[in-house]
Amino acid sequence: MLHALTRLFGRARHDPSQLAFDLDAPAPTAEALLAKLRALGLRRIATIRLTRNRAVMVSYRGTELRVHEAYLAAGETVLRAIVTFLEGRTRAERRAAQRLILAHDVPVVPRRGTPRERTAAADLPLANRLAEAHRELNDRYFGGQLREVPIRVSRRMRSRLGHYTAATAAGDPAEIAISRSHVRRHGWEEAVHTLLHEMVHQWQDETGHVIDHGRTFRAKAREVGIEASARRLVCAPQPRIARSA
Repeated sequence: MLHALTRLFGRARHDPSQLAFDLDAPAPTAEALLAKLRALGLRRIATIRLTRNRAVMVSYRGTELRVHEAYLAAGETVLRAIVTFLEGRTRAERRAAQRLILAHDVPVVPRRGTPRERTAAADLPLANRLAEAHRELNDRYFGGQLREVPIRVSRRMRSRLGHYTAATAAGDPAEIAISRSHVRRHGWEEAVHTLLHEMVHQWQDETGHVIDHGRTFRAKAREVGIEASARRLVCAPQPRIARSA
């Protein structure tokens, strides 16, 4: 795996125009995102279209690239992975790139009129235990400054370990969701690691930062002693990246 990632990032050549970009800063428009990708070696794409598709994160047809709008805020590592997914020479390179792309947080926007999932009655003891862990981690790493938010145990999550959702204009409160499958398959210690990861996103939200995996997130993640991306998928991901001939 380490060898594959070394080849993944070592092969991409820097274009001189890359010097004009802060590759970790959010791209304000689709055109700015395309310019960043070209600076990192993208060649085959002429146009880019932003989507909100829940099933497919990145796809292309001909010379048009379609990418979820959440990737406007992606940092250099994820952008390089998108380039390699499109331009990579081997299947191993593209698979390694896909894992990095899917590790980027994409906000879950509930469909209009669709209520949020609720914790099943049988999972309430686990949700309460996670809520207690949230209080302890808040005191230890954030000086008790984070708000107390609902902790939901999700039985729907299949490709995510956890997720932080900011409060909505419709009145839904902020919340953290943790995958029940993740807890069952990977254990309590890693579930707490995931909870702390989502609490860093909560900290971003409550302190006015963009909720992403950019520089601010990585710095805070190092401060609290966690990895900046999820360590594993709960199971094989849903088909969220499509390659079209």
